[in-house]
Amino acid sequence: MSHVKHARPDHAILPVFAERWSPYVYDERPVEREKLLSCLEAARWAESSYNEQPWIFLLSERTNAAEFERALECLTEANQGWAKHAGVLILTAISRSFKKNGNPNRVAEHDLGIAAAQFALQATALGLQAHQMAGVNLTKTRQTYNIPEGYDPMTAIALGYAGPPPGGADPQLAPRDAAPRSRKAIGEFVFTGGWDKPAV
Repeated sequence: MSHVKHARPDHAILPVFAERWSPYVYDERPVEREKLLSCLEAARWAESSYNEQPWIFLLSERTNAAEFERALECLTEANQGWAKHAGVLILTAISRSFKKNGNPNRVAEHDLGIAAAQFALQATALGLQAHQMAGVNLTKTRQTYNIPEGYDPMTAIALGYAGPPPGGADPQLAPRDAAPRSRKAIGEFVFTGGWDKPAV
């Protein structure tokens, strides 16, 4: 059974939100193809401006060692150390302009974020966990995958089965996996009547 780390929300939310987290320890099991496709399907149905779906997912699975290594080498060294144990690695990119009219799409990164979030929540519902990463070598990613002009590499996602409570994990990362989850209170980011005036 995968390691689980629940959030403690202040208000009622769907269980999948409380069960989702970003592990640094994966147990190296491959991700079943049907589960992977379900996660990708969830991302597919994310909302986006003009329904453009401006995201691209560059997929690599542990079962294809050469392809997995290509993706791994596009991560920063710090992320390579733990992400090498995941079952799947995905590098993301966005289209900078709308296909319908060629105008700049200023919300492309926002829309990628929605797709990545839906991917992660579907993963949690299936007993997996996704870890979103900003630590990507963007130049290497562009070169490795021949990303064309008009598209920009963005982030990475590790997907797999969370390992057991860390014992053999990197001593610098183990405390992160063991620490309880925490977030800002709603009143710190929801304002009304003006800036910095808490709504609740």
